[in-house]
Amino acid sequence: MAGYRKLGRTSSQRKALLRNQVTNLIYHGRIITTEAKAKEIRKIAEGLIAMAVREKDNYETVTVEQKVPKTDVDGKRIRETQDGKKVVVYDTVSKEIKKDSPSRLHARRQMKKVLYNVKEVPNETAGRKKHTREIDLTNKLFDEIAPKYANRNGGYTRIVKIGPRKGDAAMEVVIELV
Repeated sequence: MAGYRKLGRTSSQRKALLRNQVTNLIYHGRIITTEAKAKEIRKIAEGLIAMAVREKDNYETVTVEQKVPKTDVDGKRIRETQDGKKVVVYDTVSKEIKKDSPSRLHARRQMKKVLYNVKEVPNETAGRKKHTREIDLTNKLFDEIAPKYANRNGGYTRIVKIGPRKGDAAMEVVIELV
């Protein structure tokens, strides 16, 4: 007996479908799908959340100093003349960053294998490429979802039946993060 449902698809189609559904579940918090798909999604999503909960505190905060060019009001770099050449003027900026431990970095890469990249487009500027934002779902898992489930031992998702679908009478469910 197989350890998973084939969902009537080839292995590459099935993998793409499940990756897409898990990505949407983590991004939106809840999705509507069929019961068989939801049970497969649950396995993958709970594994990712458990990994995030396990590694949520495995980092150290490091202060990094970086040279940043000075800019004027229009956003253009300020240049000064030194020895007959125009040279860009730089400021030194200090910034705190999170430095992952090796185990957290490994967990992050395992999550990236499953999750797709998500681009968010604001409604008021829809269709304009420069206003899109890349959403890092691994950071969302570590920073928002993992602290919420820190005291919980599994059972991060809930499946609620909402009735048969009109077209083919497949049982539809809502799968959501608890």
